[in-house]
Amino acid sequence: MKYKYDKETDTMVIELSKEKPDFAEQKGNIITHYNKQNKPIEIEILNASKTTLEMLKAMLPAKLATAKA
Repeated sequence: MKYKYDKETDTMVIELSKEKPDFAEQKGNIITHYNKQNKPIEIEILNASKTTLEMLKAMLPAKLATAKA
């Protein structure tokens, strides 16, 4: 697994496989790329600085999630 972050576009790409994706689905700021067997190949996170922060807050206990960064 590899990941890269593009500061200019605020996009993070997580490469799960070296395969070429055949199609993608987008839900909010997350684009998941799949192969023909519906196996996830790559995850693209748009507006990554905000999106990943929101994901982390959702994983933290409630009282920590409300603390200011």
